[in-house]
Amino acid sequence: MTSPRNPIIVIPVRMASVRLPGKPLADIHGSPMIVHVWRRAVESGLGPVLVAAAEAEVARAVEDAGGRCVLTRADHPSGSDRVFEALQKADPNGAHDAVINLQGDLPTMDPAAIRAVMDPLIEDGEVDIATLITEISGPGERDDPNVVKAVVGLKPGATTGRALYFSRVAVPGGGGPIYHHIGIYAYTRDALKRFVGLPPGVLEQRERLEQLRALEAGMRIDAALVDTLPLGVDTSADLERARQILAPGE
Repeated sequence: MTSPRNPIIVIPVRMASVRLPGKPLADIHGSPMIVHVWRRAVESGLGPVLVAAAEAEVARAVEDAGGRCVLTRADHPSGSDRVFEALQKADPNGAHDAVINLQGDLPTMDPAAIRAVMDPLIEDGEVDIATLITEISGPGERDDPNVVKAVVGLKPGATTGRALYFSRVAVPGGGGPIYHHIGIYAYTRDALKRFVGLPPGVLEQRERLEQLRALEAGMRIDAALVDTLPLGVDTSADLERARQILAPGE
């Protein structure tokens, strides 16, 4: 396979959130959170940015900020399905050969890290899906089941490697680093189409990790190592931290 050369970033978002209702429109210094995520994506310079929204009020907020948004069905089971619907609507002729799925609750995401997620796809045409990892440094993070770990056999000095498994427990055993998985994905267009057509996997349902569906189906996922862990906003406390990080002058 040839490496993709024309990516598009799609940010799936919906208002339904158990722990932080309405969080895409949560105010961060005068702008909704989804607008901050859109700005980080634009700053990456990778390609056009599209927000895939389930609700009209989210679409209005993005468009008022100058962004582009596609309304999607509200009942998608996952962000990947929402991304695929938006992509089919926005690019029916397949001009974009790679799709970056950026979560809508990462307002502090480093644009350089967004760029890095494309590295595995560019380096090896056999990669179906690329993602990001960073090394875990603290025991609290290591043992937290809400922190997804990626099993990647990185050789010394390497910055990309093949992902063998993902889990909520601290794996692998033995000495050496354990990697925190960062939930951003770059798919080849064909890989995204195949992925959303697959039934849920046995391990996916057991671990509650969508990416295991791809591995169970024999798809190849490679990961790029980055230095910084973005703040995912899931609670009101996370939102306050994001406001502090993004405070003007910080």
